[in-house]
Amino acid sequence: MFRPENAQSLVGLALTLLVCWLLSENRRAFPWRLTLGAVAVQVGLVLLLFGTPGAQTVVSGVNDAVDGLAAATARGTQFVFGYMGGGDQPYQVTNAGALFVFAFQVLPLILVISALSALLWHWKILKWITQGFGLLFQRTMGLGGASALAVAVNIFLGMIESPIVIRAYLDKLTRSELFLMIVVGLATVAGSTMVAYATILKAVLPNAAAHVLVASIVSAPAGVLLARIVVPEKPGQGGYYADYGSLLKYDSAIDAISKGTMDGLTVVLNISAILIVFVAFVAIGNSLLSIFPPVLGQPVTIERILGAVFSPLAWTLGIDWKEAHEAGYLLGVKLMLTEFIAFIQLGAVPEGAMSERTRMIMTYALCGFANIGSVGITVSGMGVLMPDRRTEIIGMVWKALVAGFLATCMTASIVGAMPRELFGY
Repeated sequence: MFRPENAQSLVGLALTLLVCWLLSENRRAFPWRLTLGAVAVQVGLVLLLFGTPGAQTVVSGVNDAVDGLAAATARGTQFVFGYMGGGDQPYQVTNAGALFVFAFQVLPLILVISALSALLWHWKILKWITQGFGLLFQRTMGLGGASALAVAVNIFLGMIESPIVIRAYLDKLTRSELFLMIVVGLATVAGSTMVAYATILKAVLPNAAAHVLVASIVSAPAGVLLARIVVPEKPGQGGYYADYGSLLKYDSAIDAISKGTMDGLTVVLNISAILIVFVAFVAIGNSLLSIFPPVLGQPVTIERILGAVFSPLAWTLGIDWKEAHEAGYLLGVKLMLTEFIAFIQLGAVPEGAMSERTRMIMTYALCGFANIGSVGITVSGMGVLMPDRRTEIIGMVWKALVAGFLATCMTASIVGAMPRELFGY
């Protein structure tokens, strides 16, 4: 059943397209056919998982798989860290909530998924899945082979791995294709972090794993569209074919597991450091803001400022105005800090304090690497692979940040425009 809240979400869709058109390097070259194609792909992918016969079986399978991975990871974590990792407690527990230690019960998942992803790539399973998505994007959105492959790889591996996979074609990419690769990298998340996000939300969001997985997949065509609006492709350029069979390789299964684990360890260390520093910075900022007098009876905090700035955007996604301030704050946290902190805070919102529909929409809006910290990662990571184009990357990365951030908002708007009955609400 179509409701006013669904029309409200269409405002967010129109807003994202308008902002990117205003940022466009050629406003006369608006890609109307690509717009229709990208929206159709997004709607089709969401309907495929949540609206087709047997979809609930697939959703349950995704959630069960995540639960299985979490349980298996817990065995390893408990073996290494004992009771701190959730094992048998050596003393009587009076506060069960204090047993959840983020560093021991969420971050280890990234190690396991990173190693598993590398192993599945070595066994060509993930490569076949990636090729399938690459061909889908190639056929439906007219991407060149190299760009289509980079977009597909972004969904499962991440924003730095995708240029490594098409490294042989980086010098051939046009400005538009390079910008597209950056935007899609910022609009999606890596497979290693998807499971961590699902674990954070599973207690407060039904089918959390399925929503997180779909969010990253569906935001890829949104990133493609917005990138093409901001930096349109010139006629006759791009379209290089990529050889799917001769890319990222491992010497053996053990080599894949070892290198995947080391890559995951790098991600875990980076996330841990960023969480410590940014949470500390927020505390410092709130301390500095305490010198100002209270506003409307409450102290001035970073949380309140971000909520006030981003609450109108949250409303356009289809969120009730009563919850828009909290949702806007989470959008601000995602952009200014990281999506990891935003997901942690979304998961900490009490079950009755936010509706399931708002929590679901925010899951899609937050599920992307578009934050200020990722700007540095993008410039440094891609600058190493393309030193001759480092200046060009620096010149476009801030526009890419805006487009990547709005891509997840576009995805949230698409989901919000669909009847809530489709998702069981």
